[in-house]
Amino acid sequence: MMHFTVEEENLICMYHNADRRRTMGKITAALPDMDRDMRALAQQTLSKLERMTDADYDGQKFYFTEE
Repeated sequence: MMHFTVEEENLICMYHNADRRRTMGKITAALPDMDRDMRALAQQTLSKLERMTDADYDGQKFYFTEE
């Protein structure tokens, strides 16, 4: 199972969609509007999502955590 940081999970929750590919698409579409730090986090998160299978994504629970 892929391990995500709290920040990565929060990002996924913000852009969460029906499946892994659509979630990745929404994050990718938002990249131009992100600042440098957020873009780095998004690219790191996308890299992890790319390495997951759809089944792994479907089986993983993502929780939004307020800091």
